[in-house]
Amino acid sequence: MRVVVLGAGFGGLELSTRLSEVLGDELEVTLVDRAEGFVFGFSKLDVMFGRTTPDAVLHRYDGLVAPRVRFVRAEITAIDPAARRVETTAGALTGDVLVVALGADVDPAGTPGLLEGGWEFYSEQGAFAARDVLADFPGGRVVVGVCGTPFKCPPAPSETALLVHDLLARTGRRAQSEIHLAMPLPVPVPPSPPGSAALLEAFAERGIEFHPSKLVTGLDPVRSVALLSDVDDGTPGEMAYDLFLGVPKHHVPAVVAESGLAEDGWIPVDSLTLETRFPGVYAVGDVTSVGTPKAGVFAEGQAAIVADRIIAAARGADGPRYGGAGVCYFELGGDQVAGVEVTFLQGQAPIGTYNPPSAEIAARKGDFGTSRIRRWFGREWSAY
Repeated sequence: MRVVVLGAGFGGLELSTRLSEVLGDELEVTLVDRAEGFVFGFSKLDVMFGRTTPDAVLHRYDGLVAPRVRFVRAEITAIDPAARRVETTAGALTGDVLVVALGADVDPAGTPGLLEGGWEFYSEQGAFAARDVLADFPGGRVVVGVCGTPFKCPPAPSETALLVHDLLARTGRRAQSEIHLAMPLPVPVPPSPPGSAALLEAFAERGIEFHPSKLVTGLDPVRSVALLSDVDDGTPGEMAYDLFLGVPKHHVPAVVAESGLAEDGWIPVDSLTLETRFPGVYAVGDVTSVGTPKAGVFAEGQAAIVADRIIAAARGADGPRYGGAGVCYFELGGDQVAGVEVTFLQGQAPIGTYNPPSAEIAARKGDFGTSRIRRWFGREWSAY
C-alpha cells in the first residue's frame, strides 16, 4: 500500500509514525512538506518573548526516525484528489491513500495595513521578528488584535497579552504602557467557561483591557489606529496603538483551494472517519471544517484515527471513529500554566473540564512537547 501524506505538522508526523510502527513492510509512506523542520505553536511564543532561540525550537525533518517513511522536501504545486496524484517540485507522487494535512496558511496581506502598520505573530517568521520589536519597544499602548475567524489556537491571543504584560513589567516599562486585547469572540475561550473566567481574572489583575466581539478589519498606519467592527451588529470603531500585534486571517493553502477539495473555504470531511468525498482521500487538522478548534492536538488525534482506519482496512476490518477530544494548555502569566480538556461532538455543545494552574499542569505541558519530539525525532528535548 502506498500512502502519500501532505504536510508534516502534528497530523502528518503522527500519522506517518503510527503507520510505520504498525504496518512496517506492508506499506510505503511518503511524507511531503516544503519546510525544513517542525516548530510547536507554543515555541513561537517562547521565542517571541525571549525565552529561547529559533534554532532551539526547530526540529529538522532530516532527523525523522520512523522507518519506511520517506520524507520529501518540496513545494506541492497541484493535487488531483480523484486520481490521488500530487505534483511537486520534486516530481509527481501517486498513492493508494492520500492524506491532506497541510494546515491553514496565514494571510497578513489580507488585512489592509497590517503589513505596513503592525506585526503578525502567527507565522514562524512573524513571531521571530516580533522578538526584536518587543525587546526594543519603549512602552506605550499595545493592542493585540484578531483579524479573522477561524484562527489557530484560540487561547494564543490571550496568552500573548499576558506575556506582553510580564515582559514590560520585567523590564520596567509596564507603568508607562497600556495593553488591550480585541477578539471577535464573546469570551477568551468559548468552549471552556471556567478557562475564560480565569483569563478574564488574570486580565483584571494586570490591568489588561479585554474588548470582546471586536474584529480588526484593518490598520491605518498613518494615524496608528486599528479599525474595528462589532461582530454582533457591525458597528465600526477605532483603537489607537503604539504597537499592534495581530492574528492574521487564515485560509487553506492555495494548492488546496485549486484542487476542488475545499468547500466554503475548508475541506469538508466525515466527522467520524475524516474521509473526504473522494474515495481513498482523507484530510486532518486545520485544513478541514470538522468542527474542532484549529490546534495541533486535534490534528494529531484525527491523524491517529486515520492511521488506525488505514491499518484496519489493510487487514480487512473496519476502523475506529473520531471522538473529538483534545487537551489544550495555556499560560496565565507569571509562569502559570492551566489546561482545558474538551470534547467536540457533532451537533452538541462542547463538553470539558478546566484544570487550574499548578506545577503538575506545567509539567504536563512540558511533557507534551518532550514526548512528541522523542517519538517523532528520536531525541531528548525540553521546551524550557
